[in-house]
Amino acid sequence: MFTGIDEVDWASLRHAYGSAEDVPGWLRGLASADAAERGTALDGMYGAVHHEGNVYDSTLACVPFLFALAAREEVPDRAGIVDLLVSIGSQSGDARAREAVRADAEVFAVLTDDPDPRVRRAAAGAVVRFLDGRARVLDLLRRRVAVERDDRVLRALTAALGQFVRGCPEHAAAALDLLVAQSAPPHDPALRLAALGQLALCAPARLPADLVPTAVRLLRERSAHRTRVTDRCGHRGSDTLVARLRRLRPSDEEGASLLRTLHTALGDRVGDRSALLTGQLTSPDPVDRCNAVWMAGALFRGRRGDHAATVGLIGGQLGTEQDRLRDAAVSVLSELFDLAAPAADDLHALVLGRPDLWTHRWERGAPTLGGPLKALARSGDPRAVPVLAQVLAGPVVPAGLGDETAHLGPAAAPLAPALRHRLGRIPLDSPAVSRLAGPLLSALRAIGDREAIPEALRLLSGAPDGLGARDALAGQVIETLDALGGAAHMVPLLRELLRTRHAVVAAGALWSAEREAAAVLPVLRRELLRGEPDDRRLAAAQLGRLGPAARAALPDLRRSAGSGPAEERASAACALWHIGHDPDPVLPVFRSAWTEDPRTRGPIARCLADMGPAAAPLRDLIRTELATVRRHTAGEGGHGGSRAIPEDEALLKACRALLSGSR
Repeated sequence: MFTGIDEVDWASLRHAYGSAEDVPGWLRGLASADAAERGTALDGMYGAVHHEGNVYDSTLACVPFLFALAAREEVPDRAGIVDLLVSIGSQSGDARAREAVRADAEVFAVLTDDPDPRVRRAAAGAVVRFLDGRARVLDLLRRRVAVERDDRVLRALTAALGQFVRGCPEHAAAALDLLVAQSAPPHDPALRLAALGQLALCAPARLPADLVPTAVRLLRERSAHRTRVTDRCGHRGSDTLVARLRRLRPSDEEGASLLRTLHTALGDRVGDRSALLTGQLTSPDPVDRCNAVWMAGALFRGRRGDHAATVGLIGGQLGTEQDRLRDAAVSVLSELFDLAAPAADDLHALVLGRPDLWTHRWERGAPTLGGPLKALARSGDPRAVPVLAQVLAGPVVPAGLGDETAHLGPAAAPLAPALRHRLGRIPLDSPAVSRLAGPLLSALRAIGDREAIPEALRLLSGAPDGLGARDALAGQVIETLDALGGAAHMVPLLRELLRTRHAVVAAGALWSAEREAAAVLPVLRRELLRGEPDDRRLAAAQLGRLGPAARAALPDLRRSAGSGPAEERASAACALWHIGHDPDPVLPVFRSAWTEDPRTRGPIARCLADMGPAAAPLRDLIRTELATVRRHTAGEGGHGGSRAIPEDEALLKACRALLSGSR
């Protein structure tokens, strides 16, 4: 197995953390009789030699030895070694790595007949990826399917057949016939589900007309006969990285994979996916329901549609005694914001019934707002307010309370006195002042509490040079004071701040207080042309606030709208409209930015609403957006994040308003 290993100059080779002189020890460790030592060795391979999917010269040097290990029946855990080889050859995109694995791929063909079913499972996909000769690969899979008796290996072969069809359509007919046969009786429910998923991915026309009812029925039949499968790899009790990752998998990983494949294949067919989720979420098996909750979250994040019924079913999981299922439901609902409304009654019941969940205490660090209360507040439900008041009255304000309170808007007004009190008690010299005060400012601004102006002004004591840690917070303080109508209370300070990195927000507040363009226009023009990217976008927005008083900046804005990143061009074009009311230089910029960067669509839609009839030439973009199933924040080109769903819903709302106002 290790012939020639000492002839390799490992010290001159590199992995993610430097010299590869420790690699021979890991390779030998993979053959150890001790399970913990094997786990540690596999950690080293994934953590350094193949770190985050990367390939190094030491990775390539390992490949022959890994194949030698995989080929020896006396070596335990060879399936993990085969998986590592597949990852090296396919995950990095490195052509050298792929060729190195292909060079010894004949070993994979031999391993499809290995006595160990785990090795046969791993080898099934490997032969499709790396073995030469498509006709030979198909014949090998066909013969293995005919004689295989292990259910899990059969499902791996089914996945390999689907992979074969997608990668080699000219030889697809025979493979598709095998998949169709596997999707029908007398095969067991799990194998039929696996075959249906592969057919949905590569040959939808071969699917049965009653796909969703069939899939739900098969899922329930499978669940009724499912037995708990223990980890046969010997790592369940160990504390290696690989073992910990295995413990993070769903308790029924195979069931999750089967249904996830089907959801992936159904893609934009939201109606079918929702119907499938209904079947999953009403399953008698809590494990099936837990898997369904996570898959529903993926649907919500990626696709638009009427999700109310599905959200309601997820709300119904909150009353379970199964912690894992309840926590999954809370996690998904917290991403939905307003869309969680159909589950609000269930959230409220959970919040009232479980005060211990109002906050979450970590082993280290400050407590955070608990998931159920956070989801209820994010949904905009005012029933969260009395509970938040009780939390605010406690000795410690949990992290996130202010930010989540902001989602309630004016409905959170009863909390304003307590929020002001908390804000006023923050020590000005605290290193954590920004972390503590920022969320409270967000809440008070959303409430519109003008009585918070003195507490906010206090945070600017000593400005501009004596702010210390509060300098990171100064911009938010100024914006909050401006929004609350408090800019007039700090005009001298705002003038001083025009010389600092807070110049743009200070100029905006000064305009609100004095309406003197001469005082702020030079500052905003300077930042538009020479500021940091965020400052350039904000400077354009502030110039737009000035309206016709900013006409002197039109040449600068035209230059900004003509080049640079899409977000900056769109901001400049919006300002051009608000200042000059000429659509000609604006509309082409909006059209190109809309297509180029989805992040610009929300601001553009809001500006188009301000333009009224002048926006008519771009209404085709609006109609197309409303007809698109995929969220603009999802997938390639989307920007994701915890606010992906509410940002997309806000865009849809703006688009609908645009079209309704045009009629």
